[in-house]
Amino acid sequence: MLGDPRVPVWIRRAVLALVAGGAVALWQDWRWGLTAAAVVAIADTVYQSKAMSPIPADVRAISARRRTRHRLGMLRLSGYAALHERAIPGTDSIIDHLVIGPGGVFAVDSERWDRRLPVRSTAGGPNASGVLYHGPFSQSSRLVHARWEAAMAASLLSSELGQEINVGAVMVIYGPTVPWGVATLRDVDVFSGSRIGKFFRRQKRLARGHRLGDHEIDLIYAAAERVLPPAD
Repeated sequence: MLGDPRVPVWIRRAVLALVAGGAVALWQDWRWGLTAAAVVAIADTVYQSKAMSPIPADVRAISARRRTRHRLGMLRLSGYAALHERAIPGTDSIIDHLVIGPGGVFAVDSERWDRRLPVRSTAGGPNASGVLYHGPFSQSSRLVHARWEAAMAASLLSSELGQEINVGAVMVIYGPTVPWGVATLRDVDVFSGSRIGKFFRRQKRLARGHRLGDHEIDLIYAAAERVLPPAD
């Protein structure tokens, strides 16, 4: 019962009804108060049903990718380039965004989740190793898949260029509040989509003497275009 994501909604509705009913009862009488409480509860039910109606998965995915694409475009001045929606050959998987820049190479998974459900980690706090939860639901499979996509990109790029290319796994989340800056969960950097700019600029600073130069970025970008075809 306590894990039911509807419980906070019901509690909020009951509180609103009690406050409205109590205020009107003090002003008029208990009959008017009871009527006011019922009206508020009905109005909130109608509002929530409209405002929180389920969004189809494909619409959520398109929305998340579009927002990330826009934010990544703003990083061009920082030396980053990105390929979007690239298929992994021989699989049904798509890398939402492959980001290449001074701070390294990253496979970014864009997620848009139900904003009513909280995001949390079992370990808690930044740079933690643990399990990602959206409400009562474990997102372990999403973390595993994001890490696998990054590993596949690294393997394909390394083979194409004849040298080892490391690809970091990243997951950005839209919708619910993410209660940390950046958390590393099962080797995947997880954070709110609003932090994309900060994250990649920080990666550039952290790279210091190991930053990728313009020539290297161009080579990796061209190789990625060859080994990761556009998704249909």
